[in-house]
Amino acid sequence: MSELLELSARELSAKLAAREVSAVELMRATLDRVAAVNPAVNAIVSLRGTEALMAEAAAADAGPRTGWLQGIPVAVKDLVATAGLRTTWGSPLFARHVPEADDLLAARLKAAGAIVIGKTNVPEFGFGSHSYNPVHGVTRNPYDRARSAGGSSGGAGAALAARMVAVADGSDAMGSLRNPAAWNNVYSLRPSHGLVPGDPQGEMFLHPLATLGPMARDIADLAALLETMAGPDPRVPTGRVFEARGLTAGSAGRRIGWLGDWGGAWPVEDGILPLCEGALSVFEELGFAVDPVAPPFPAEALWQSWTTLRSWAAAGKQGTHYADPEARAQLKPEVIWEIERGLALPNADILQAGATRSEWFRAAAALFERFDALVLPSAQVWPFPADWHWPKEINGGPMDTYHRWMEAVVPVSLSGLPCLNLPAGFGAAGLPMGMQVFGPMGSDMRLLQLGQAYHTATDWPGRRPPPLD
Repeated sequence: MSELLELSARELSAKLAAREVSAVELMRATLDRVAAVNPAVNAIVSLRGTEALMAEAAAADAGPRTGWLQGIPVAVKDLVATAGLRTTWGSPLFARHVPEADDLLAARLKAAGAIVIGKTNVPEFGFGSHSYNPVHGVTRNPYDRARSAGGSSGGAGAALAARMVAVADGSDAMGSLRNPAAWNNVYSLRPSHGLVPGDPQGEMFLHPLATLGPMARDIADLAALLETMAGPDPRVPTGRVFEARGLTAGSAGRRIGWLGDWGGAWPVEDGILPLCEGALSVFEELGFAVDPVAPPFPAEALWQSWTTLRSWAAAGKQGTHYADPEARAQLKPEVIWEIERGLALPNADILQAGATRSEWFRAAAALFERFDALVLPSAQVWPFPADWHWPKEINGGPMDTYHRWMEAVVPVSLSGLPCLNLPAGFGAAGLPMGMQVFGPMGSDMRLLQLGQAYHTATDWPGRRPPPLD
């Protein structure tokens, strides 16, 4: 593998700007790497032709620099429309869909100079934290190809871990940035709600459950990509400027709260909590105080609020497909379940879910009067077999929905608070795991500073997967 592909995106950017490396050279190394390892993991889909990509790389070398990503290959998540490049949302309904225009995120990446080589694989419409679909198949974990890479940003996480790209975009409603980052031993940030704008189309006010966010193998790349993704757009009611500056900060007097398994409310597979607790000891060595925290809110109330709002949003966004019998027949059962549940919800349930969500936000704000950040495991299970649809039980206890095994991500998803996934190391079977570190609204930079200190002390993403070629 070319040594170029071990470099961070910022290091590549500096070398390209100084003309120590050409975009053509980097593109050739990238395509060679994709050809060698992507068949083993199926992370990148809808790969563009070599001739066109090499021509774009040559143009990047010849033209003026337009941004820090100039000449750097990226693969965009297959939930983001890309002009002239197949975008399927993992659904057979869109298996041959080629958009005429870029979504806002893709446009911003291109404006920063990135060369889009293809898409990263997802579950159908992003439902479920396992990236498989009938259009592109299953994405496998680079650390164990028999296991899942997570989702819905599973293709992005696997592509980063396998050194096919240096940075990647993702999105997160129910852990879709955090779970795959944990399972692929990389970093991700679910930004504060409203920091990164969505696309200026359709309904933009009623369903603020998901957000776009960055993924990377180091914190400085994560911050730089967030700066590119963030910022206002006059057509969108969200979006704020973010500046990737000042990642170094002191730890004196800073406190972290450990929520664990929410007082036993969530089943967690053996080894995960001790691994996270070991990772938290790194913060203690860095001078942070780490204290256990009792459950600050009823877990079942959070779950009921989340599932109500999620199903309501699903019915609104995918309901048109359900209304068409031919299209409905091609939807996976989990999507149909969400839509039918959402269509049957009375207004009183939706209003109560919103009230619970608001109450939890206020409770979390009170906690942040005592703590700079709170920590949870990023997943309740280790990466599971790739031929499963989803785990049906944890520690012998049955899961009553297709996503109950992901309940640990709900407190962050429901509140819209910023959350950083930090790799926590590897379990006895050699599988990666991570932990969620979240803070008060708008604390994105403080979380990145905390992550930078942790990365300097650990650099878990430096532990590469076994050979894939």
